[in-house]
Amino acid sequence: MDRTAGKELALARLQDWGEETEDGAVYSVSLRRQLSQRLGPRAGPGGSQAPNPAADAFLHYRTSKVRALRAARLERLVQELVSGDREQDPGFVPAFLATHRAFVSTARVLGLLLPPPPPPLPPGIEIKKTEGGGLRVNKNLRAVVSVLGSWLRDHPQDFRDPPAHSDLGSVCTFLGWAAPAGPEAQKAEKLLGDFLEEAEQKQEEEEKPEAWTGPPGAVHSPCPDSPNDCSEEEAGRVREGPELLDFSVDELAEQLTLLDVELFSRVRSCECLGSVWSQRDRPGAASTAPTVRATVTQFNMVIGCVLGSVLGEQGLAAPQRAQRLEKWIRVAQRCRELRNFSSLRAILSALQSNPIYRLKRSWGAVSRERLSTFRKLSQIFSDENNHLSSREILSQEEATEGPQEEDTLPGNLPPKLPPGPVPYLGTFLTDLVMLDTALPDMLEGDLINFEKRRKEWEILAHIQQLQKRCGTYCLSPRAPVLAALRAQCQLSEEQSYRVSRVIEPPAASCPSSPHVRRRISPTKRLSAKLSRERRSSPAGSPGDPSSPTSSLSPASPPSSPRTRDPPGSPPASPGPQGPNTKLPLSLDLPALRLLALPLSNSHISVPGQPGSEARVIRVSIDNDHGNLYRSILLTSQDKAPSVVQRALEKHNVAQPWARDYQLFQVLPGDRELLIPDNANVFYAMSPAAPGDFVLRRKEGPRPTTTVSSS
Repeated sequence: MDRTAGKELALARLQDWGEETEDGAVYSVSLRRQLSQRLGPRAGPGGSQAPNPAADAFLHYRTSKVRALRAARLERLVQELVSGDREQDPGFVPAFLATHRAFVSTARVLGLLLPPPPPPLPPGIEIKKTEGGGLRVNKNLRAVVSVLGSWLRDHPQDFRDPPAHSDLGSVCTFLGWAAPAGPEAQKAEKLLGDFLEEAEQKQEEEEKPEAWTGPPGAVHSPCPDSPNDCSEEEAGRVREGPELLDFSVDELAEQLTLLDVELFSRVRSCECLGSVWSQRDRPGAASTAPTVRATVTQFNMVIGCVLGSVLGEQGLAAPQRAQRLEKWIRVAQRCRELRNFSSLRAILSALQSNPIYRLKRSWGAVSRERLSTFRKLSQIFSDENNHLSSREILSQEEATEGPQEEDTLPGNLPPKLPPGPVPYLGTFLTDLVMLDTALPDMLEGDLINFEKRRKEWEILAHIQQLQKRCGTYCLSPRAPVLAALRAQCQLSEEQSYRVSRVIEPPAASCPSSPHVRRRISPTKRLSAKLSRERRSSPAGSPGDPSSPTSSLSPASPPSSPRTRDPPGSPPASPGPQGPNTKLPLSLDLPALRLLALPLSNSHISVPGQPGSEARVIRVSIDNDHGNLYRSILLTSQDKAPSVVQRALEKHNVAQPWARDYQLFQVLPGDRELLIPDNANVFYAMSPAAPGDFVLRRKEGPRPTTTVSSS
């Protein structure tokens, strides 16, 4: 019977029914089948309960209508916070509180949400209180208090507005007369006190002539904004104290995990919204999304540590440098065991970067066992299928249960979960930016598209769930390791590549470079052969020296001349993924690259434009400012000049003249599709290839191989 009930319940899911409009608001309507209560057993002779075989043979269901607010004006959305049915639509309040900053300020919401204080009572009239000490308020006031309680608990930083924090002051004033003895009022007062105390401490520190930072080696919070940059000469000098790689694999992996957990736990979900994160490079937006920027900088710091430790000493022999490569592979493996996917991705990105990846002699001295480990780890973040492997592994890790001990755990306790995982935040940022690009903020009639906010909330809720799981890590800081991380020289992108060419000149070859043989289709073999005839880069593809350079990340334009060795350099393929020809070593060149979502390969309808289709594409600019992609929505009516203009504006290019640029679509096999100046990009592009494009100045160098769309 239980098995039958399980099958029936699986069928009792929501079924889309349509839409309803009420008072200018649009609701999505669904039908839900719910298991109803069974009738009690019949009374037998003498009042005993007789079994009812007929009732036990059937399950009784009822169908109910479920409405969810899909679009409305701001006033209606705020009203829904108070008057909405939380049983029918339990996700509305958390979705609104988590995403409202994308379309309205906190002060504006409070202005609509908080009712005015009651008029003063005549003399001699007392106010009746409830048993808990609170005032007798109506249903709407209780709902407002409940919303504020959730807001203060889940998003306290929304009320930070220095120096006076007027928004939080308004909340305290309201709760002071609506629920003076409630936990919400206590939470608001405590939060206001904490904000004011932090401001006082900050002011006192600024007034001190010299702030003491503690004894040498003291443990401090990571300072991502001040990496230890050094020159190429300084990188090769022997420094006092232990080197970074002098510590054990466990120590390095655990301290990296400790830093990643600390920073990820501080991430504010609202800063991850695509509408917020995509504005980070605009003029005057240096303070945008500070908690997300901190994770990016930590990611880049790990990459810099790997580069500096592997390339720092130019005089090392190939076997010695191979030992350093093996050490970092073991650290990456330990990060995987600790479920730290952030540092794991950073270490792999550094090892796959061109300055390290091209060291054929060094990779040739790496043991087969370590190379096999490196290949397996790199498959987690393969660019194919939108990092599907990493997404699946992350889901599996979240569902993993820790070891159970029957003798120590009571039978009624839930299963013990292991700590983490710490995700690679770039995956979530990519999804949110793509979502923000694909769906409009407003719909016809000046209605706020709240369905978009619900989809964003699904991703933000996932981030918050992972943050709670990260709170279960039990790692202790080790001052010497943290000091070595901070002291490690950080080579710039140009420095790293120059040092790499000194260590192994471009003309050098090493027949013992490790290769990974992999079966490829005849079509790919032909493409690889054609690609080798025109390839001028030493970088091989995933695991096969004969495969095309399409294994290069889309963030690495194939025409980047300063990151290529001259023709004649044999390829080396120590791992399953080609190198990135540019390194994400600064906030201007973030490591969190935007990756194509499945949405980018499917057509979507454009609201307000009947018969018009669209897809999300990514456009980069071939210049010396990095390989940052910007996502834009391409409709079936867009011509090349408008696409180029919007892409230049997204990249904040000064004097963005579309006529000065040419648009190319990046194709597999190191090829590019030239989009004519007046072509309809939607129909001129190759539908089978990923939606990755690159802009180049018309007077600049042309790619070696192009295909005309005409």
